[in-house]
Amino acid sequence: MASADLREELLCSICLTTYTDPVTLRCGHNFCHVCIDQVLNAQDESGIYFCPECREEFHKRPGLQRNITLGNVVERVLSTHPPQEEKVNGIFCTYCIHSPVPAVKSCLHCEASLCDDHLRVHSKGPEHVLTDPSTSLENRKCSVHKKILEYYCTEDAACICVSCRLDGEHRGHQVETLDEVSEKKKNQLRDVLQKLITKRKETEETVQSLEESSRKAQEKASRKAERVIVLFIDVRRRLDDLEKKILSDISRQKDKMSLSLSDAIHKLEIQKDELSRKMRHIEELCNMTDPLTVLQEPDTGDFCDLEEWGGDGDTGGHDGGDEDTGGHDGGDGDTGGHDGGDEDTGGHDGGEEDTGGHDGGDGDTGGHDGGDQGLKLFTCLSNALKSDLNVIFFGQGPADILLDVENTDKNIFISDGCITASYRQNFQYTGMMQYKNMFRIQETKSWRSQSPQVMSRTGFSSGRHYWDVDLSRSGTCRVGMCYPSIGIGKGGQAFTGDNKSWYFSKTNGNWGSQYSVGHGSQDIPISLQISGNIFRISLDYEAGELSFYELCDPIRHLHTFTTTFTEPLHAALWLNEGCIKISTKK
Repeated sequence: MASADLREELLCSICLTTYTDPVTLRCGHNFCHVCIDQVLNAQDESGIYFCPECREEFHKRPGLQRNITLGNVVERVLSTHPPQEEKVNGIFCTYCIHSPVPAVKSCLHCEASLCDDHLRVHSKGPEHVLTDPSTSLENRKCSVHKKILEYYCTEDAACICVSCRLDGEHRGHQVETLDEVSEKKKNQLRDVLQKLITKRKETEETVQSLEESSRKAQEKASRKAERVIVLFIDVRRRLDDLEKKILSDISRQKDKMSLSLSDAIHKLEIQKDELSRKMRHIEELCNMTDPLTVLQEPDTGDFCDLEEWGGDGDTGGHDGGDEDTGGHDGGDGDTGGHDGGDEDTGGHDGGEEDTGGHDGGDGDTGGHDGGDQGLKLFTCLSNALKSDLNVIFFGQGPADILLDVENTDKNIFISDGCITASYRQNFQYTGMMQYKNMFRIQETKSWRSQSPQVMSRTGFSSGRHYWDVDLSRSGTCRVGMCYPSIGIGKGGQAFTGDNKSWYFSKTNGNWGSQYSVGHGSQDIPISLQISGNIFRISLDYEAGELSFYELCDPIRHLHTFTTTFTEPLHAALWLNEGCIKISTKK
C-alpha cells in the first residue's frame, strides 16, 4: 500500500500518468514537461497564464525549471515497480480493498491475485501454485474436478488434472507434464522461427538487390536524360547557328541586290534628266517662229539616236546585258522592258515562276539571281529539317569519293568514273586499253592483295564529311572507313577484323540479309528492321565519331563509333558478289 501511495504522488495532474521529464512552476507544482508546455501554448492566445493545479496567475509566460530530484525518484520507482504491469495487465490485488494496488502474482489454488505486501505473507505450500497475474484463473483448473491442470494428454491433445489421469476418461492414455510438452513446442517454434529468420534474411537481400537495381535504373535514366538534354541543347544551338547563317546570307543578298538596283536607278535617273533636258530643248525649238534659228541648231539628229540608252526606240526599257544597265534584262519590246518568261510570273525572270527574282545577266553587270538564291536557301533548310540531325550540319553536300584504281584487288573492277566497284573473279585489266588509258594501269601490274577490297584515293584528316553507298545490287559486303596504313591492295591487312577500320556489314543468307557493324574483334548485330538499300557513312573527325545511317524517310541512325582518330580516314569497300556504287546525288 505504501508503494501505491507513493505512485499516486508521482502522477501528473494533467495526463494522470507517472511524470515524464518533470518540471516545476514558481508556485511549486510539478508537471510533465510536454504536458505543461501544451497548456501554456494554449494560453498564449489569451495572454493569461495560470497553474492548472492551484490556478495561480502569472503576468507573463512562466519559466519551466527541471525538477532533477523528482525525476530521479520517478526513475527509481519505475525501475523497481514497472508501470507497464499496471497499464498492460490491469490486474489488482484481491485483498487490497481500500485502494487498488497492482498484483504481481496470482495463486491458482486460492484463485486470488496478490500485491507485494500480501505475497510476502501468502502460504508457501506446494498446492499454492503461483503464476503471472491473470483474471482467468478458472481456465487453469479442470472443469470437471476443479483441480489444477498439470498434465497433457498426447492422444486427445488436451490439458488434464491428476484425477483425469488416474480416474477420469484419460486413464491409460499417454500423458506428459506441461513443462515437457511446453519445451517440445518451444523447440518446434524455435525451428519455425529460425526458418522465418532465414526467409526474412533472403527477403531483405532480395529487397536490397531490387533497390540496387532500382537505383541503377534511375541513375541510367538520369544519365540518358542528361545526354538527351545536352543533345537537344546542341541541336538548338546548331539550329540557331543555321538560322543566323541563312538570315545572314539573305541579308547579304538583299544588300547586294539593293546596291545593284540603286546603281541602276541612279543611272536611269541621270538618263531621265538628260532626256528631260533634250525634250525641253526640242520643245523650245518647236515653239520657235524663226526658221533660221531652228535650222542653225547643230546636231539635231543626235536627239533621235536611242541606242546609246541601251535599247531600241520601241521598248523604252533596259538591256540587262550591257555593263552600265545595272543588270536588268530588257527582253522583248512587248514586255515593257522586262523578260516576263511565262505569263504568270508578273514580268520578272527568276528562273522559276514563283521566285520573283531579277535576271542580272552577266556577272560583270552587278545583277543578282535573287530567286535562285532564295530557292537554294529554302531547299537547303527544307532538306536539313527532313534529314538526321547528325547530318544536317555536315556541309553543302556529300564528299567527293573516288576509288583508288592503283591499289585495288585484282577481282575488283572499277567503273562509272571511279565510283562503282564490281566483283569479277580473276578479272584482268591487261590488254584493255580503254581502262589502261583511263586509269593509267601498267600491263605488268603486280597484284598482292588477298582480299576483294578497295580504298578511296584521298582521305579526311579534319572536318565533317559524309558519303552514301547503294547496296541494292551487292551481295555480302562491307562499307566503312579505314586508315591508309592498313595497306589495301598492297599485301596489307584485310579491311575487316583489325583495329584500323570501322565498317557496316551486309551478309546475304537463306533467310534474307543480316546487318551488323564492326571494329577490330567487335561485330555488333543491328536489331532494327532494315528495308532500304542506300546507306550513309558520316564522319566528324575532331569529335572522333563515325556514324552509319539508313537513308529512309526519316533517316534512321544505326550505330556510332566514338574514338580518337590518329590517321587520315579513307573510304573503303569490301565485296565478293555484285557491285557497290557510291552515290553522287547532291
